Amino acid sequence: METTHTLKSKEYETIYILRSDVDADSADKVQGRVAEVIARDAGKLVKVEQWGRRRLAYPVAKQRKGVYVYVKYVGRGPLVSELERNLKLQDAVLKFQTVQTGDAIDIATVTVDPEEVKFQRLDLGSEPDEVESREKQLGLDVQAEERRPRPERSHEEDFVEPEEEEDPATSARPVKEDE
Repeated sequence: METTHTLKSKEYETIYILRSDVDADSADKVQGRVAEVIARDAGKLVKVEQWGRRRLAYPVAKQRKGVYVYVKYVGRGPLVSELERNLKLQDAVLKFQTVQTGDAIDIATVTVDPEEVKFQRLDLGSEPDEVESREKQLGLDVQAEERRPRPERSHEEDFVEPEEEEDPATSARPVKEDE
């Protein structure tokens, strides 16, 4: 008895972050490489979105902002590891993360809207990045400290003597006659 197993594909989402100072040509090169790897490994690109330049949660490779790109695709086997290997080789890519979103998907039944898989050229217009000095990052900005208003204090507070506390063991307690 012969059984044929059809290999089912899985659905994945990958988000990769490009350096904030990346030019459009480098971003196109990365996008082209992603599409090439997916096509070469018999995968199918389902959706591509550019989320634009956003602030990172924490600095990565001395970058505070990055350009986010979302890619949804269907494939099997070593497609994810090959895609991630290619992303590691790209200098413009800071970080990436892949998540499996579906299991046992027949790749032949997946429909793709041509408008959703178009790689659009990134419009990264020149956005002035705030340059923050090392002193300001560490909270040592003296000029900002001087500009901050301080609460008013009277000089009399400096010369007030503390009240003396009584020692309970040596203090005399008035004795009532009823005791």
